[in-house]
Amino acid sequence: MAKRKMSLGELSEKVGLTLANLSILKTGKAKAVRFSTLDAICKVLDCQPGDILEYRED
Repeated sequence: MAKRKMSLGELSEKVGLTLANLSILKTGKAKAVRFSTLDAICKVLDCQPGDILEYRED
């Protein structure tokens, strides 16, 4: 988002998610993410899923 100079609110509008849900995804508190949501975020940010996802062992 920073590279594209896009705010969380702007991304929220373009992706079609609430600001609260997008914030949960951004902070890593989400337990899961739908492929359709990941697809929409990647299209808006012009990136690959690996650019925004990170594996963390609990």
